[in-house]
Amino acid sequence: MNRHVLRLPAAIALACTVATAWAGTGIDFVQHAHAHSHPAEDTAFGRVGTPGKATRTIRIGMADTMRFTPAHIVVKRGETVRLVATNRGAVLHELVLGTPDELRRHAEMMRKSPGMTHDEAHMVHVRPGKTGQIVWQFTEPGEFQFACLIPGHFEAGMVGRVTVE
Repeated sequence: MNRHVLRLPAAIALACTVATAWAGTGIDFVQHAHAHSHPAEDTAFGRVGTPGKATRTIRIGMADTMRFTPAHIVVKRGETVRLVATNRGAVLHELVLGTPDELRRHAEMMRKSPGMTHDEAHMVHVRPGKTGQIVWQFTEPGEFQFACLIPGHFEAGMVGRVTVE
């Protein structure tokens, strides 16, 4: 008998164990897993952070009123923070970090291709009633944004501001 076939039940059992362990956390397993699978690329607004180096957690609420709460956060240059986004609404929302120009261009692409999927370390998609997170190191000072780029949401004002001092 092929020895790889014998290992399949063990792999399935391991996957089920991991998924079960995450189930009680309130964090969407798929969203959490992708946040740490990207290499640390520098962007104008920072890079993916190391979870163990996060100095604080900032909780951001998402609502169907197309608003984030809080809508403005302040961080220090070089600081690694855990952004925990909770969707309190009834529709899908996302939190995407970027420069105002990048977010505007991305929102336009989303309007043209609403079914487009993307999975980057600086974004998290959060289903209704769920929580997702981004661990991010803000390496450059300046004014940046976070936004929901689901078609119609950005245009309705679902945008927040990040000040990096």
